[in-house]
Amino acid sequence: MKTLVKRSVISIGMAMAIFCLVGIIFDIRNGGSYSFENYCYTKMVAGCVAVGLGFGVPSVVYSKESLPMAVRVVIHMGIGLIVYTVVAFVVGWMGNSTTVGQKIAIVAVQIGVAFLIWFLFMQHNRREAKRLNEKIREKNEQVQ
Repeated sequence: MKTLVKRSVISIGMAMAIFCLVGIIFDIRNGGSYSFENYCYTKMVAGCVAVGLGFGVPSVVYSKESLPMAVRVVIHMGIGLIVYTVVAFVVGWMGNSTTVGQKIAIVAVQIGVAFLIWFLFMQHNRREAKRLNEKIREKNEQVQ
């Protein structure tokens, strides 16, 4: 349970950070005239939390060692990307005024960012495992 809460908090934090960065980009692009109406901002923040949970909660699948890594990645990313896509339509990130080409670009960027974040976490976890294994090896050598 602790792991699930930790992963959820981290993923919500990452979703919020990305949301803020994208907001800054849109604010600059619109010359400081980036405003929201009808609780649009509140809906987007709630959507951000949902996206964070959509990627964070399914990450527990990586604890299931009996599943091949490819299956774990498909489960994790599949759920996360589906949640993101549904939220994007519900809160208006891909609204009616978005062209088909823009929607394809948004989905492509979404997939790219999701896999970049996954890759960075994978690299971090591998380095951490290598460091821990090295410490264990050193302790075993000292005992002998």
